[in-house]
Amino acid sequence: MNPPASPAPVTFALIVKAFAPGWPAVIMGTGAFALATLHFSHQLPMLAGLAWALHWFNLALCVLISIPWLLRWAMAWPAVAATFKHPVAANFYPTYGIALLVLAGELRAFGGHETAALIVWWLGVALLSGLTLAVLISILQGEHVTLDHVTPGIFMPPVGLVVIPVAGAPLVAAQPEALRDLALTINGIGLGAGIFMYTALLALAFHRFYVHKRLPPMMAPTFWINLAPLGVIVISMLNLVAAAPFAGDKSAYLVTAFLIWGFGAFWLVLATLFTWSVRKIAPLPFSLTWWAFTFPLGAFTLGSQRVSEATGLITPLAFGWLAWVLLAGIWTLTLVKTIAGVASGKLFQPHP
Repeated sequence: MNPPASPAPVTFALIVKAFAPGWPAVIMGTGAFALATLHFSHQLPMLAGLAWALHWFNLALCVLISIPWLLRWAMAWPAVAATFKHPVAANFYPTYGIALLVLAGELRAFGGHETAALIVWWLGVALLSGLTLAVLISILQGEHVTLDHVTPGIFMPPVGLVVIPVAGAPLVAAQPEALRDLALTINGIGLGAGIFMYTALLALAFHRFYVHKRLPPMMAPTFWINLAPLGVIVISMLNLVAAAPFAGDKSAYLVTAFLIWGFGAFWLVLATLFTWSVRKIAPLPFSLTWWAFTFPLGAFTLGSQRVSEATGLITPLAFGWLAWVLLAGIWTLTLVKTIAGVASGKLFQPHP
């Protein structure tokens, strides 16, 4: 029997080559946590310090993650091309564009840096659009996708599209006058395309869940990704309605947002029960997929806060607090495990 292979020594070149396309999900989850905490600090002022600490920490994370993520395109292009052709991993390339859109929201919320937020938002829109189209073309032109590859990770491209108006719609008024029409249109395209893509892919995901073998335990955290579009669509819809001068009576939009949020509340319970049931069958091994818990929970928390404000209902806010408590615990645990994985080099070892 051959002895197990020794782990490869961790060098900067190995880190760049093995840097998974989904690493920007760390920025997404931390940014959503920061924004949700800032919002709750209006009710509980003691949370303000935590919110600002998370904001600054996320800016540092963005720099640290951007260096190897961007260098990988130049230093390890064969690895990039290989993962672009992978029917599961490719869906996570748009996370970098989403991370920039989240940062644009942070820059606007923390200190009101609208000029910086505009620059980051436009950059995020450009990168997200290019990466999303590249991923979709790669999938649509190939014949390599099977039901085994249909996981909740397929929601990442539409998640990015519906995130565009989260910061983009409130920033329309800050755009140069010549760009306001274009900016509003881009927000509409993002939300419209994202909603219909998400709806179609949700049907595909349910087809896999119902008639195919269950997700492997490592992928179980991705079941929570569905919370992301449900929380973000609520925010983006209300933001876009507020920014669009032609929206007219807004009651129908509010009812629609409330119904979408309701599906999110249902999914929060379902995802909890699903994860618990998987955990009883097999352990949930730590991997970067654990970050799939964080941004969706943050998005649903922010959506719950927004629905509560718009309707005056208390129950959505209670759901928001529940999601925030879960987010705080899971984010902390995932961060600790991620730091340990980076320190040991396990997160940069090639998969067998």
